Amino acid sequence: MDIKEIQSLIKFVAKSGASEVKLETDDIKITIRTGSLTGNSEPTYVHTMPMAQPAAPAPVAAAPAAPAEASTPAAPAAEAEDDKYITIKSPIIGTFYRKPSPDKPVFVEVGDTIGTGDVLCVIEAMKLFNDIESEVSGKIVKILVDDSSPVEFDQPLFLVDPS
Repeated sequence: MDIKEIQSLIKFVAKSGASEVKLETDDIKITIRTGSLTGNSEPTYVHTMPMAQPAAPAPVAAAPAAPAEASTPAAPAAEAEDDKYITIKSPIIGTFYRKPSPDKPVFVEVGDTIGTGDVLCVIEAMKLFNDIESEVSGKIVKILVDDSSPVEFDQPLFLVDPS
């Protein structure tokens, strides 16, 4: 099982509403718990460890494949509408914040001109606040995520007009 399959499994579990999923294969054992037990909506890795004996729950492994394939064609259709814009995507899973703290102003607004290295937002992951910096220069055309919303890895956050 590679990292892409594990990420697909995490996304599937988070969207399914299940509070816990355990998966055992020949070489690994994974338990994923969503935050519904603690009030947090983020999925959490509990442990991943090599297995000594083989076990093969094929129905569980096959279930994430269908949602992952179904969601893939939708992303290119959305990007096709905005071909001239650059999409800035989330590098991590976490909670998206437009401000550094509740009493501070937002980092960027629609219409703001940004440069390479400018902080656009912060994403909180496991109680750590990560500055998300722009890798491009341009003008913010659209903010695609609401403040204090959970975001997935590689989810579009901003549209930037590079011209």
